Amino acid sequence: MLLSALGFLLVVLQPSTGQFPRVCANTQSLLSKECCPPWDGDGSPCGELSGRGSCQNILLSQAPLGPQFPFSGVDDREDWPSVFYNRTCRCEGNFMGFNCGECKFGFSGLNCTERQVKTRRNIFQLTTSEKNKFLAYLNLAKNIPSQDYVIATGTYTQMNNGSNPMFRDINVYDLFVWMHYYASRDTLLGGSNVWRNIDFAHEAPGFLPWHRVFLLMWERQIQKITGDENFTIPYWDWRDAEDCGVCNDEYMGGRHPNNPNLLSPASIFSSWQVICTRSEEYNSQQALCSATSEGPIRRNPGNNDKSRTPRLPSSADVEFCLSLTQYESGPMDKMANYSFRNTLEGFADPQTAISNPAQSSLHNALHIYMNGSMSQVQGSANDPIFVIHHAFVDSIFERWLRRHRPMLEVYPAANAPIGHNRENYMVPFIPLYRNGEFFKLSRELGYDYEYLQEPALESFQDFLTPYLQQARQIWAWLVGAAVFGGIVTAVVTGLLRACQKKKGGTSSEIQPLLIESEDYNNISYQSNF
Repeated sequence: MLLSALGFLLVVLQPSTGQFPRVCANTQSLLSKECCPPWDGDGSPCGELSGRGSCQNILLSQAPLGPQFPFSGVDDREDWPSVFYNRTCRCEGNFMGFNCGECKFGFSGLNCTERQVKTRRNIFQLTTSEKNKFLAYLNLAKNIPSQDYVIATGTYTQMNNGSNPMFRDINVYDLFVWMHYYASRDTLLGGSNVWRNIDFAHEAPGFLPWHRVFLLMWERQIQKITGDENFTIPYWDWRDAEDCGVCNDEYMGGRHPNNPNLLSPASIFSSWQVICTRSEEYNSQQALCSATSEGPIRRNPGNNDKSRTPRLPSSADVEFCLSLTQYESGPMDKMANYSFRNTLEGFADPQTAISNPAQSSLHNALHIYMNGSMSQVQGSANDPIFVIHHAFVDSIFERWLRRHRPMLEVYPAANAPIGHNRENYMVPFIPLYRNGEFFKLSRELGYDYEYLQEPALESFQDFLTPYLQQARQIWAWLVGAAVFGGIVTAVVTGLLRACQKKKGGTSSEIQPLLIESEDYNNISYQSNF
């Protein structure tokens, strides 16, 4: 019934966030390297007439990269998105979007001035109606075409440097599957050669900010195609789970009675077709995933390689991970020791934080445990469990941010693997987002987690947060000013005392009050998951 009620939305609502904007997927835009579409509100590029933004040259980070990718000029994703476009909309204030037609995350209203914070909830705490609505929304996204975005089916070279555009339509859900694939795919070097040690979304500092943006964009898409502005992604709290509690027909699909690798026919997800799962085939053909159907979702939870992932993560694993004070360390990849990011991602032991890529823990453990579509990096987003799993991973990231309150400078500015420096733009998102922009508390981005809320402290924290942020930004200046002020005070006081001794006969009525106090001077993934 709910699916039927949502059906009319297929033709009246338009999604608007993703990869290549449809209006820029043409010869003119590619040859001019400009993607500055008009905003419908005033018809001007980037809504410039309304003060929303303007068409500007892209400012690329010049910070050095790590040694993991020893090439230059061979991959379209290098210095994203400059191979395709070097001029895009730069939005002002709280405006956002490829044409500055939307509000930044956490804002709403005609002029994007209204702050909002929505709550993501435990999937097991949803009412039956709320849970069924979530499942119906997922299925709708799988069946509604993206109106504003298309995907690339060829490299820029295969497009003859823009003169022969190669793009195709895609549904909203698969748009995000394709983006996850595109960020983590191998580099095609020509012939049968590829470079596998590259990933713009995993195995490096950007893993957590990248997936945070991915979920925010996905959440906004569901809000748009359904008209449900209050929708938020539920999370699956898998700590101490003995099995896959969501792997049943009530939630994300049970096991097929005749084939344990497939989903139950009673689940709406049993009819879903996966895309972008045949990386070796694409590599041999030196081709990109074209988003053609490649069979049903595969899942066989618990029948995974126990030597690699013996169990699901525990509460103790999470707590140890949260105790780590360094966000990133060493080579800033899957070999990093004592790194919160690498431990949460699952390449380091959750009891010692020492890198051990042969084992898969925490985030990686869930992917391996599912033993199917979710267990292969590039195509893992095909399984809808991906969304609720990563929502919980993001909540752990949020707990770490709240506990340690890191300054932005904690996120590496240089020498991270390609695409992962603080000022690098995230591949393959348009509009453009930098990694460092999402190294911040979730409430600043307009959402919170039900199990992390502290009602008694929320209003005070909201009041105090902006002042603390300002103090952090000028802390070095404040310290310097305090030291300088102390020196000046000491000099002035010394001079006054010298004057007092020299003019010992001066009456008490005209002696400066400054010297009457003796206390004055004391003020102071390509690897597999």
